[in-house]
Amino acid sequence: MRTILTGLAVAGLALCGAVASAAEPSPELIAYGRTLVEAGDCAGCHTADPAKPFAGGKRIDTPFGAIYAPNLTPDRETGIGAWTDADFVRAVRSGIAPDGSNYYPAFPYPYFTKMTKDDTLAIRAYLGTLAPVANRNKPPELRWPFGYRGLMRIWNAMYFKPGLFEPDQSKSATWNRGGYLVTGLGHCGACHTPKNYFGADKTAQALAGSPLGGWYAPRLDGAVRTGLQSWSAQDIAEYLQSGRNARSHAGGPMAEVIVNSTSKMSDADVRAIAVYLKSLPPARRETIVTPPDEAEMKAGQAVYAKFCIACHEADGSGAPRIYPPLPGNALLQSINPSSTLRIILDGAHTVTTPRAPNTGEMPGYAKQLSDEEIAAVTNYIRNSWGNAGLLVTPAQVAKARKQE
Repeated sequence: MRTILTGLAVAGLALCGAVASAAEPSPELIAYGRTLVEAGDCAGCHTADPAKPFAGGKRIDTPFGAIYAPNLTPDRETGIGAWTDADFVRAVRSGIAPDGSNYYPAFPYPYFTKMTKDDTLAIRAYLGTLAPVANRNKPPELRWPFGYRGLMRIWNAMYFKPGLFEPDQSKSATWNRGGYLVTGLGHCGACHTPKNYFGADKTAQALAGSPLGGWYAPRLDGAVRTGLQSWSAQDIAEYLQSGRNARSHAGGPMAEVIVNSTSKMSDADVRAIAVYLKSLPPARRETIVTPPDEAEMKAGQAVYAKFCIACHEADGSGAPRIYPPLPGNALLQSINPSSTLRIILDGAHTVTTPRAPNTGEMPGYAKQLSDEEIAAVTNYIRNSWGNAGLLVTPAQVAKARKQE
């Protein structure tokens, strides 16, 4: 009898070992999870110290105050090492922490809700392979009354619509994959969709451009002048993979997204994003523009001739993929000039990626030019060579200068 019991015990231990082994994620699942983590640009928000990837602590400024991204490493005390799969899925897709408290939508769960459970768990599988780092989360620094997490229940009731991405059967598999990435995992609208007073997306204006920390996330819809109508799908794919194309260069927050995320994505996924974006109609009308008066244009032309013409040429044609061309430049003509002012004030460093390793640099002119001169040259380039952009005032330049 003892022999039988011993044999059963040994068999039971062997079975437990087999179950534990079967529960271990496969190398293929971990590798797939890594591609999803890169597509979602998780490192962009959850890495404050490059020596401690995904350990959190990065400050994220919002119109309501600052939030610090939490630790995603498998540390059991300060990270997600003690979480169950159900905890992780609920956090990512519903914005609810293991203790039942609500996350703020600076964590883009309103987009991640569209992800499948399998993809969510693949992400967890990859994160579980990271080196554990002890780094306790910092509390938010939000203005009253936004620090009360209980308010998020009201916000969710009003603005959060949980649910998976629903494929459009009339569209191609490529289009649907692009839609899944743009509206879900890639959470493009978190930056590129205008927000209401409470920080929720204006869904009727999806991807129609929005201010972003002193920059402007431009339109990704099919607007003629300020959107992507003039870009081909190949233009979009090249931009996402290399950080530049014949029409524009990436700068500011988008440059970081390209380095950390889109330049690492597969050709098929980048192509899918491009196909999806090219299908979007304009989400709102373009603003009617009254050109600057002749005196303003002459003043701007004089500044341009002295400081800009050597690289961008008299006709604004520049040297595509080295010095971005200005005619027809969608970002340059955006309703909000913040990105243009940021570049003129601070300069620009061309993002380098494996596909485009060559560097380029534009100096900043904050110390060389007055607010009036920067306003004038901005108005000149936004309204020359067929461009049309709203008038920029010296007061706007002064405000942008304070954001340095």
